Amino acid sequence: MTQAKPDLKTTVGKLQDLRNRLTEAAQPMGAEAIEATHAAGRLTARETLLALLDEGSFVETDALARHRATDFKMERTRPATDGVVTGYGTVEGRRVVAYAIDETVFEAALGEVYAEKILKLYDLAAKSGVPIVAFLAGTGPRLKEGVVTLSMFAKIVNAAADASGLVPQISVINGETSGLHAVLANLADLVIASDARAHLVAEPADFPVVTRAVLGHLPLNNMAEAPRTETPEKPAGIDLNTIIPDEGDYDVRALLGELVDGGLLEVRAQAGAGVITGFARIGGRAVGVVATDPAAQLDAESATKAARFIRTADSFNLPILQVVDTDGFPAGDEESLRAAAQLAYANAEASVGKLTLITRRAYGSGYVLFGAKDTGADLVWAWPTAEVAVDSAENVAAALGTDAEKYAAEHLNPYRAAERGLVDAVIEPADTRTFIIDGLGLTERKVVARRPRKHGNIAL
Repeated sequence: MTQAKPDLKTTVGKLQDLRNRLTEAAQPMGAEAIEATHAAGRLTARETLLALLDEGSFVETDALARHRATDFKMERTRPATDGVVTGYGTVEGRRVVAYAIDETVFEAALGEVYAEKILKLYDLAAKSGVPIVAFLAGTGPRLKEGVVTLSMFAKIVNAAADASGLVPQISVINGETSGLHAVLANLADLVIASDARAHLVAEPADFPVVTRAVLGHLPLNNMAEAPRTETPEKPAGIDLNTIIPDEGDYDVRALLGELVDGGLLEVRAQAGAGVITGFARIGGRAVGVVATDPAAQLDAESATKAARFIRTADSFNLPILQVVDTDGFPAGDEESLRAAAQLAYANAEASVGKLTLITRRAYGSGYVLFGAKDTGADLVWAWPTAEVAVDSAENVAAALGTDAEKYAAEHLNPYRAAERGLVDAVIEPADTRTFIIDGLGLTERKVVARRPRKHGNIAL
C-alpha cells in the first residue's frame, strides 16, 4: 500500500514531511545499500560517527544537502547528504566535529556540495577551537561535475593547512583511499588506518576506539590544556636500578612502562625501529614520549618519525620526554643525516616543556639530536650507567692512538657532562618517575620568547 503524501498545508503534515526527508538522509541509497555494507562486515558512514561520539551527542549538519549538477543527466540522481555525513558531538564530554564519507553514494567521489559540507566543518572547527576527525574513503573527483571538483579539493587543502597547528586533525582511512583523497588524509596531524604506513594501525572495527584514545591525549586546540587524570599508584614492577645490563641490550618499552601511568599509545610503531614515539600520561599529565631503542640502528625513517612526532606534540602543548641510549646516526649515510637535520630542527624549535633522560649511551650525534641541554631541554637527567661522550672508547682510541680502557674509565660516564652543566642531575634509576613528575609540574607554565619572523624553514 502506497503511503499517502503528507498534507503540507498543515503543521502536522510539514512535520511528517521533515521526518520523511530525514529518514531518506539516513539511508540515501536505500536499505539495500546499508544491508550490503553490513554484509561486508562494515559500519555505514553514519554508524561510524555514532560509534566515535558519546551516545546521544551527535548533531548532524547539512543532512538534506543535494548536489546541483545537471551535466550528464546528474539531476536525475540527487541523493540526500551528497555522499558525506557531517556534524558534531562529544568524545568523553569534549566537543569535536567529524565527518564520514559514504562509499555507497557516487562511489565516494568528491562533488561540489560534498566538499562544501566538509569546508563548513573546517570553518566550524577553527572558529570553535575543537578537533576535526575525518573518516575518509574515495579515489578522487566526481568526473561528471567537472573542473569545479578540483577547485573544491584545493579549498579543502587550504582549509586543512589553515587549521594546522590550531586544532588537532585526525584522518581515519575507512575505505579505499587514493589520489587527491589520500592527499587530504595525509594533511592531518595523525592518520589511523589498517595500513602499516599509518601513524596508528588498527583493524577497521577498532577505528572509533583508537580515535577516542588519541583524542583523550590531545587538547581541544593549541591554546588549551590536554585532559588530566589523577596520578595513579604504580604497582610494583621492574626494578629500574637493575634494568641496564652490564653487557647487551634491554627492553626499552619495559622501561617506559615503569615511567608512564598506564600504557604507551605508540605512534608509527611499524616504522623507524630506532626510535619509539607515542602518547602517554605521567602523573596524570598527557605527554609525548620519544625514546631511542638500543637494540635497533637509527636511520632516516627513525629521524623523520621522531621529528614529526615532536612537532605534533609541540603544536598542542604536550611536554616531551626523551629517553636516550644510542651511539647516533651512521656516518656517511647522507639520507639519514638529511633526516637528522629535520630532527635537530624540530627539537630546537619545540617550545613546550622538554625533559631528557640519558640511560646509557649518548654518543656524538645521538647526544646532540635527542634532547640535548643546548637544544633547549629544560631538565636533563642521567643514570649512573650513562655514557655521555663524543664516541665509543674503541673509536676514539683508534682515532687518537690512546688506550681504550683508560679512555672509557675517564670519559664514559655522566660526570664530566654533569661538571659542565650538560646534565642537571645524576639520579638513581628507581627515582626517575618522581623526578619526571616534578619536572612536568615545574615546566608546565614555561614561556619562551621568540624572535619575530614569518616561519622557520625546516630541512624537508
